[in-house]
Amino acid sequence: MDTTDAAKSFTILIDPGHGGFDPGKVSPDGIMEKDINLAIASKLASALTDQGFSVYLTRDSDKSLNSENASSKKTSDLKARTNLATNVNADLYISIHQNSYQDPSVCGPQVFFYEHSADGEALAKCIQDSLNTELAIARPRVHKGNGSYYILKRSEGTTVIVECGFLSNPQEEEKLQQTTYQDQVVQAVFDGTMAYLSEKNAGS
Repeated sequence: MDTTDAAKSFTILIDPGHGGFDPGKVSPDGIMEKDINLAIASKLASALTDQGFSVYLTRDSDKSLNSENASSKKTSDLKARTNLATNVNADLYISIHQNSYQDPSVCGPQVFFYEHSADGEALAKCIQDSLNTELAIARPRVHKGNGSYYILKRSEGTTVIVECGFLSNPQEEEKLQQTTYQDQVVQAVFDGTMAYLSEKNAGS
């Protein structure tokens, strides 16, 4: 894709999952998902902005987006994020998260898409392939469709959730805190996004 004039008319929303009252997953060592999400998402937003895209972040600090008087702070927060995607007319919505599982040996990034979205599946595949290759994942995962995650169901644009790794895995938890590894994750997501846009551009 030509990242000059075409990029300027293309809007991408980057969502650091959780924040504020909601820490997300918490590792056995007390590392909170919300902090790693923000670090990676901020770097990704900068990389895409540098290419000329119109980029928005759902949050740029440790805060939540819920209404103060909401009966469910979590639902209100998620609704605010999807509303923002609508308000900025986002072409792509990339939500950054970290995973966790009861078995600490489970590891590796995985990308989720809305199961009824062909574009979401195509974007998820490109990012998943890039993560598996560039991070040299020993047991690579495949992108996965989902019909229940709120932002996948409720967002109008092409939306994916990128689970960058497992905080429940000691080795991955350590890597995800490192700036150099975060930079590798960002580069992989960036490259996967650009591969998707190139495919879309070639097919149009």
